[in-house]
Amino acid sequence: MKRAPETKWRDSTAYAPRFFLSMAIALVVFAVVTYISTGSLATTAIQTIICAVLIQVGYFLATLYLVRRTARERKAEAEQGLRAKQDLDKTKPKVPVPMNEPGHLQP
Repeated sequence: MKRAPETKWRDSTAYAPRFFLSMAIALVVFAVVTYISTGSLATTAIQTIICAVLIQVGYFLATLYLVRRTARERKAEAEQGLRAKQDLDKTKPKVPVPMNEPGHLQP
């Protein structure tokens, strides 16, 4: 099995600590704007919780997409390697009768 290439996770857009910090900042801004526009603490809390759930669902779907895409790429690479090996097997000369048997020149 081929090993996955080394990547710097901190450079990835799906790096969890960065995501959670960004999500927290977005939710605080969302809560402040919602409270200013509605003036209701209960409405602000409910809408902020709904927003947090929607962000988490989006993060989950994005992660699922990235994992699926990577799996497809690995599968395609494996199939390409298998096809290359099969092509090499086709080019090997095939002798119907072993050469060390008597009478191998007769049709």
